[in-house]
Amino acid sequence: MNKITIVGAGRVGESTAQFIAAKDMCREIALLDINKGAAEGAALDIQEVAPLFEYDTRLHGGSDGSLMSNSDLIIVTAGLPRKPGMSREDLLAKNIDIIDGIVDDAMKYAPDCLMLFVTNPVDIVTYYAWQKTGWPRNRIFGQAGVLDSSRMASFIAMDTGYSTLDINTMVLGGHGDTMVPMHRYTTIAGIPVTNFLDKDRLDEIVERTRHGGAEILALRQNSSAYDAPAASVAEMVDAIAHDRKRILPTVSILNGEYGHNHIAIGVPAVLGKSGMEDVILLDMNDEETAMFHNSANIVQTQIELLKEIKGL
Repeated sequence: MNKITIVGAGRVGESTAQFIAAKDMCREIALLDINKGAAEGAALDIQEVAPLFEYDTRLHGGSDGSLMSNSDLIIVTAGLPRKPGMSREDLLAKNIDIIDGIVDDAMKYAPDCLMLFVTNPVDIVTYYAWQKTGWPRNRIFGQAGVLDSSRMASFIAMDTGYSTLDINTMVLGGHGDTMVPMHRYTTIAGIPVTNFLDKDRLDEIVERTRHGGAEILALRQNSSAYDAPAASVAEMVDAIAHDRKRILPTVSILNGEYGHNHIAIGVPAVLGKSGMEDVILLDMNDEETAMFHNSANIVQTQIELLKEIKGL
């Protein structure tokens, strides 16, 4: 890729820029943030690491939407975190207002770009951007399942003592509470995970994965997770930048797949130079199907709330 813009120079955005630059995935990274100086400072800090990490990516930052110009990919991390006493409706309303301006700028300055959303609630934000732009679904997608899958794989490795390199997990559905862990597609060196862990222990790992971000926030007290989310975004960007055709859990717009239409939800998808290039259909048993439909129904409820908020 030639240019990637990251909107939001907070901890997730800054870490994302660092990971992408360190792997030389593009020639230029623009960091964009509403807070004057935040993006410039983050970009300069990462640029000064280049001689030590040996990368040639050029970074710059600012607060003007025109910095998006000629971007191949725009990654959106900007948004408010959910705070104590804040309802999901409050969070959705505030973050959709933020997304409105970002998408307007993307359509104006980078009309041919791909957009990858991280901002929560990511399923609804992704759906809204797709509706607002009118772009084909391959160009609008979100990150959630890569992070949940990575967390689950880490917990399995910690529990079993086996190498994380041999552990493959698949988590679908909505992010967090409504995620759908696919035990039958989770393996250690190609061997089903159920050969190593019983159902009760797996259920405990799944529950810990659901609340992975909250666990980190409780420990840090002053910050939610940012390294793992940023690394998850970088994994998706690598697949796109190098046209790897990787199958990764991705928040995607469904067009009849898995029995749902016109919603955004986590499914296994092929990521390549055109973005979300295809949705992979998995064979699900009754339990997995019920969990996925439940997750999709919750997403649909939030979409209806979005329509009320925005008068769609």
